[in-house]
Amino acid sequence: MFAAVTAVSAQNASFHNAPADADAKAPPPLSPADVDAGKATYVQRCAACHGLNAKGVANIPSLATGPTQSAKPGEVFWYITKGDLSNGMPSWATTLTDEQRWQVVGYLKSLGGGGAAPAAAAPAAAPEAAKFDAPPPTAPFTDFRFEKPGLTRKVTLADLPKPFATESAGNPARMVPRPEGAWPQAPEGFKVQLYTTGLTNPRLIRTAPNGDFFVAETSKGEIHVFRGITADGKPQEDSVFATGLNKPFGIAFYPQGPNPKWVYIGNLDSVVRFPYKNGDLKATAAPEHIAGIPGGRGHTTRDVRFSLDGKKMWVSVGSGSNVDDPDTTPAEKDRADILEFNPDGSGRRIYAYGIRNCVGEEVNPKTGELWCSVNERDGLGDNLVPDYITSVKPGGFYGWPWWYMGGHQDPRHEGKHPELKDKVITPDVLLNPHNASLQMTFYEGKQFPAEYAGDIFAAEHGSWNRSARVGYEVIRVPLHGTGHATGEYQDFLTGFVLPSGQVWGRPVGVTVAHDGALLVTDDGTNSIWLVTYTGGGAKTGR
Repeated sequence: MFAAVTAVSAQNASFHNAPADADAKAPPPLSPADVDAGKATYVQRCAACHGLNAKGVANIPSLATGPTQSAKPGEVFWYITKGDLSNGMPSWATTLTDEQRWQVVGYLKSLGGGGAAPAAAAPAAAPEAAKFDAPPPTAPFTDFRFEKPGLTRKVTLADLPKPFATESAGNPARMVPRPEGAWPQAPEGFKVQLYTTGLTNPRLIRTAPNGDFFVAETSKGEIHVFRGITADGKPQEDSVFATGLNKPFGIAFYPQGPNPKWVYIGNLDSVVRFPYKNGDLKATAAPEHIAGIPGGRGHTTRDVRFSLDGKKMWVSVGSGSNVDDPDTTPAEKDRADILEFNPDGSGRRIYAYGIRNCVGEEVNPKTGELWCSVNERDGLGDNLVPDYITSVKPGGFYGWPWWYMGGHQDPRHEGKHPELKDKVITPDVLLNPHNASLQMTFYEGKQFPAEYAGDIFAAEHGSWNRSARVGYEVIRVPLHGTGHATGEYQDFLTGFVLPSGQVWGRPVGVTVAHDGALLVTDDGTNSIWLVTYTGGGAKTGR
């Protein structure tokens, strides 16, 4: 619900520029039953973004602490009512009644001691029987109803509509427990199994040189390790490697090769490293601070990768906003960039810029190029601006916030920086807008059919700024054995959205096991899925 509680909160005297009369608006008397009702509404409508306990998820800040708790109830009510689509917060004026909005305010304030004690968690709504009903999308754009394993898509510059061709939608995921019979769907010949569950906000996942799987439990501040795959597709062993981290996300082993000495972690505001040798299930020393990086609100994922020769470290830093002008917003300094360092943290420089939020970094093992999986901006309509997956050119400019996709100007910055128009690089692969493309990996395994060799897999977390939701899948980007993309991508793992439009799963991370299987983290079910190739007909693994 409060997805836009970003740096704005700290910069303005009022809560999100609430008008002077907002804080004077007094809430009606709220009973404990009202607070319970507010919690039920929160769980159904808001928890998908802000977490069941309102403590935030990934880049979404806490509502149980911070600006929401210091704001006046009337300001919070005003913001729930008004929203701020340009920064990720829909208006709930027509979705929730005045009474329901005040009940939500009462529940949120109770978390900070300002109201009745919250009751036990309300159960999530049961899946709706009715199907989502809307006109079909216009090709090449799609939505969840038409995602199917194996379908190929290609979005080009010629397909892009004008800004505001449709209204900017507020349609956050309506999360429900995975219903009986719901399961990820893969192409024919692939089998999907539930590797493990019961995690807390599992995000990026990477395979260590010895084959262990390192997983960032971001909101918990921990790195978890899983070892092995049993005959029934489960971990043989698991352990918490490190705790007490600050929104950890990126994970990288150094030096590259079979015998690393360190594991690097991308925190919100720093890169740290732990001593590491193959087989370590727990850190053997405290983390060493390597480099400070821009923190603050907004996008919080910081991925870390090394060049193939091991001489450079690349760290992705997303913007603090949707479309704030860095010229006038100091908080955007050195954000929406790829930063380059020496492995010891020295030699900092900007490697590439204008990349709104490179969530997942990866190095192409064939060409040595750095690649990024990028969340582009919102607020321009259903089919703008495409998210993308691209190789990153040294010194390259990718447009944010003034331009997008090869010289299209964002109308919210009309007339600014005309000198940059011809410098805007068009990404290699344009995805459906608002897919929320997260971690990516190159497939170097031998288990999948030969045509998958060297291809990209990427997790698409799913839209909120689209009238018909899209994403909520894993995609494949064919590279045709060349190491280079030609613009198309395919649906690979789908089925996380019900026919009603409700959502039960949200892919985040992807990695390749030593045996060639694919593992996918899912912060909707707090699980990891295992995808193997068995040949023959499609398998569910249930």
